[in-house]
Amino acid sequence: MIDQSIILEIEQLLDNKKIIDSKLLSDSFGINCLKIVTNDNKDFIVKYYYKKNDKFNAIKSETDNLIFFNKQKFKYFPSIINHNDRFLIMSFIENNDDQPNQTNDDFLDAIISIHSMYSTNYGFGFDTQIGGLKQINSISKNWKEFYTEGRLYYIFDLVNKNKPMDKVINTKIDLLIKKIDNFIPNNPRSSLLHGDLWEGNILFENKKFVGLIDPGSFYGHNELEVSYLRWFNPKFIDDNFLDKYNDHIKIDKYYFEYEPVYQLYYSLLNVYLWDRSYIEDVRKLLKKIKI
Repeated sequence: MIDQSIILEIEQLLDNKKIIDSKLLSDSFGINCLKIVTNDNKDFIVKYYYKKNDKFNAIKSETDNLIFFNKQKFKYFPSIINHNDRFLIMSFIENNDDQPNQTNDDFLDAIISIHSMYSTNYGFGFDTQIGGLKQINSISKNWKEFYTEGRLYYIFDLVNKNKPMDKVINTKIDLLIKKIDNFIPNNPRSSLLHGDLWEGNILFENKKFVGLIDPGSFYGHNELEVSYLRWFNPKFIDDNFLDKYNDHIKIDKYYFEYEPVYQLYYSLLNVYLWDRSYIEDVRKLLKKIKI
């Protein structure tokens, strides 16, 4: 049951439209996500903190990220109805999670259009969120430095501060970080990334792609995001996904050698944010990296 004071605050942000129905869609990282229906039969999505986070405001970050995408006129993202530092009210994208069994052009075109926006730097104009966690987006000219310090070491350090992984894993990741020059490309073209492109943030209705939610953007190597899609392995990322993607944006011939190095970041994120059972995925990725 949503507290009546919350309902009243949301109604005020909706020009005093009355909420006639509400449904809690998710409850994670101190943030509630609601679907609401107003008395004019319009559907909206509302996010708000039920448990305050003084260190980083993921709702404000997501708001700023959506404002960025809306200004770029990307049609895949929700539009912002209203917001403040506590609440974000968005349009609702109709979906029913009926996913296709292959990589279709509608989804592929959306990803290509985002990845085809380029920058001379890595990073972003502000820090963005992934699972409520701050992604540090300090501007950099050096991809290896950005990925190592702002992504891989950052989450590796958080995991071990919380509860250290076993010594074998930590030793291997320490070595990988020290020798990162031998593993990932040197300053690849910097592309705009969604930032949290797993299947829960990709919406379908009756097998048609309809939208993207929960961005945590930055400019970086597009193949980092490609590796994330392949690691989660949803059914709409088929065996020909890389070939289809490569028809639009070329995949490096050495991609498969460093793919697990990129996937390691997301696996460590899952250890920290969700479940320590993902440590076994970390172990499997390190075997692939052969370090």
